[in-house]
Amino acid sequence: MAEFRMPSLGADMEAGTLVQWLVKPGDRVKHGDIIAVVETQKGAIEIESFQTGQIEKFLVDVGTKVPVGTPLAEIRAESEAKPAAAAAAPPPKAPAEKPAPAAPPPVQAPVRPPSPPPVAPPTPVAAGARTSPAARRLAEERGIDLSTITGSGPQGAITYADVERRLGAPAAVPEKKRAPAAAPEKKRAPALNLDAMRTAIAAAMARSKREIPHYYLEHQVDVTPCEQWLAQKNATLPPDARLLIGVLALKAVALAARRFPAFNGFYRDNKFEPSEAVHVGVAIAIRGGGLTAPALHDVDRLTLDELMARMRDLIQRTRAGRIRSSEIADPTITVSSLGERGVEALYGIIYPPQVAIVGFGKVVVRPWVIDGAIGPRSVVTMTLAADHRVSDGHAGALFLAEIGRLLQEPDKL
Repeated sequence: MAEFRMPSLGADMEAGTLVQWLVKPGDRVKHGDIIAVVETQKGAIEIESFQTGQIEKFLVDVGTKVPVGTPLAEIRAESEAKPAAAAAAPPPKAPAEKPAPAAPPPVQAPVRPPSPPPVAPPTPVAAGARTSPAARRLAEERGIDLSTITGSGPQGAITYADVERRLGAPAAVPEKKRAPAAAPEKKRAPALNLDAMRTAIAAAMARSKREIPHYYLEHQVDVTPCEQWLAQKNATLPPDARLLIGVLALKAVALAARRFPAFNGFYRDNKFEPSEAVHVGVAIAIRGGGLTAPALHDVDRLTLDELMARMRDLIQRTRAGRIRSSEIADPTITVSSLGERGVEALYGIIYPPQVAIVGFGKVVVRPWVIDGAIGPRSVVTMTLAADHRVSDGHAGALFLAEIGRLLQEPDKL
């Protein structure tokens, strides 16, 4: 019997709250199926099964906060089903020799598991529709009863926008009652609610700066070839399938990380564990405040079109509060960009236990020398923050140079 446990969804996570079961006892699940929703300081995360089999029973009720590693449910592996059937077969032979009454009990035993399921389904129903953390916080601040809101999100989930629309209706009585006394507090409520995520980020970043000896490098890259290639490529694509320059950057980082494994992996228990796969964490700003960096899996093996589609999907689901556990736990290297905010250079902090983060700034036009002549070129400042326990400045310089070289030939990405 396998135990489905509360996963660790980041170096700073100590506990999580079970928000919803998406299955019931008796259901069959496959490896990778989403079976529960857990809320952490960084939001609601969809938890995937790492076991193929049948849900035997739940061990934790919805709404319970438990530490990382706590068993949440039991899953009977498919391989365990056959021995169970074999064990049930011998009893029929025993009655033939002597006791006839002894046969019925073994036959009854397999029938017992299916009967509990009717009792378990009410648990998800009682928990109500799924609600994004941001929506729940806003509802609590304004005294809105979530049961009065019809969700417009996936599977009827209540989103931040749904609560905002509800606020457009006449003010509820509880809100009026609290207004006079709580008026001064309302201004500080958003900051207080943001504390949960900021506290989580602060814990991870403080640990990073305390434990990881960072070193930083900067490299400027001419991305004019990228812009020219994108213009030609996008002219043949519909608007919703067009590529962004950020996709080229992600692919270039992934290919460079595959060639320089010292920047792709984890530092645990005083040793570096290089990763065979390249799962790039993408820093995404969350509506309502905060930041998270879920993974795009196997970026080095995806085509640019596939990567663009997956990135759009990941950003959309992340901002809707539908990140998956593997996306939070799997990044082997992180890429962050503030170019759209006008920032020309970004010096990141490594997210432990990773060992590197690459930053991209705003694309700016600068004078550039090509073949002995000066001309205007589109240039981006690329930075690297890396763990000095694993690599050094020389290796970091080669890694950045490789990313820059790859960006000079976008058609080969």
